[in-house]
Amino acid sequence: MKIKNVELELVLGPTSKMPSNSLPEIAFAGKSNVGKSSLINALLNRKSLARTSSSPGKTQTINFYNVNKEIYFVDLPGYGYAKVSESEKKRWGVMIENYLNSSEMLRIVFLLIDIRHKPSANDKQMYEWIKYMGFDPVIIATKSDKLKRSQIDKHIKEIRVGLEASKDTIIVPFSSISKQGVDTVLDFCDQILENEV
Repeated sequence: MKIKNVELELVLGPTSKMPSNSLPEIAFAGKSNVGKSSLINALLNRKSLARTSSSPGKTQTINFYNVNKEIYFVDLPGYGYAKVSESEKKRWGVMIENYLNSSEMLRIVFLLIDIRHKPSANDKQMYEWIKYMGFDPVIIATKSDKLKRSQIDKHIKEIRVGLEASKDTIIVPFSSISKQGVDTVLDFCDQILENEV
């Protein structure tokens, strides 16, 4: 998939009504500090379209990026570390649930997990939740550049075991620095677009 044009088309807050889109959607979920904005910027080949921040929890809305006027990248609010109140966290949870429940065009959910750490309780909960909603999440193991190449397989196995994921669950090592995994994720987008025809 070649990225020709991108625009942030829609930003949904807690009280916003979910849109009825006609284009397929792919969603990105993950903990607040997992590198979601960096991943989206790397995929879209933009420096700062999705806002990155040294303080986790920057994405507090659901952001719809229209890519090539043919597919939406949907950036979901980060969960976990953000220094926000419990009521705020609950609101984000409700937003994510509403989106997963109500989107008719959602085709795939990418769940981002930091490759350096075993999945947290929040990661496991999110994985189970996405599956409960009827999706088979593709796991993106972010920050792979922080490990030696020889360590990657071991850490991917730890993610699979930690999530209790099946052998069929796809886990993609990804780095927004080295661009490892960028082509793999964009290939998923191509497959989705082919299936829409």
